[in-house]
Amino acid sequence: MFLGIDPLYWIIMIPVFLLSAIAQISIKANFKKYSRIGTSTGMSGAEAAREILDRKGLYHISVKETRGFLSDHYDPAKKTVRLSPSVYRSKSVAAVGVAAHESGHAIQHAKSYAPLMLRNIMVPFAAIGSNIAWLVIIAGFILGVLGLVKFGVILFSIVVFFQILNLPVEFNASRRAKKILLITGIIDRREINGVNQVLSSAALTYVAAAASSVLMLLYFLLRSGILGGRR
Repeated sequence: MFLGIDPLYWIIMIPVFLLSAIAQISIKANFKKYSRIGTSTGMSGAEAAREILDRKGLYHISVKETRGFLSDHYDPAKKTVRLSPSVYRSKSVAAVGVAAHESGHAIQHAKSYAPLMLRNIMVPFAAIGSNIAWLVIIAGFILGVLGLVKFGVILFSIVVFFQILNLPVEFNASRRAKKILLITGIIDRREINGVNQVLSSAALTYVAAAASSVLMLLYFLLRSGILGGRR
């Protein structure tokens, strides 16, 4: 039995599905809540990102608006902090928190923060693993070829490693964000709780993604007999 018709799959994955749902509800609720609360400085997300980067001497890194809801990210190839409209234009506590977090990634890049450098190297390998691991594993199960399943599991392990490696990168960016927001005076200590709530909710989504990958790998190992001796 496999995936949707396999009880073992649901036993392993239901807790992760619940965690993922909680994480998504939390980030949307907290972002919405603190998007209604303006900062005392009246700075927008774009202005906050620019201020943070300039304070660190990163004048060459641009800040641009991108499409989508909470699609914010730092593009190391283009050296650009890309902010969604609800962050780029908003003058809220939520917006400056997210903008500061993405600026934190730019600072990590400038300082050659080791986990980020390794994560960037892993991106193409994780993409390959993510795209073909499932096909290889399923083909191995259908054909009854354990060697093919093992190869697929190795490919999927790269995805798992990438997801786990992503955690310290994201946590560190959030720590940098909260520290620099206070140092620069973009927010005051009364507003830091809102930033904490938003960034903690975002962190939970990364934890859920990593947990999902780890438990999916565990499922494949158990069902293939690589772990536990069953085939």
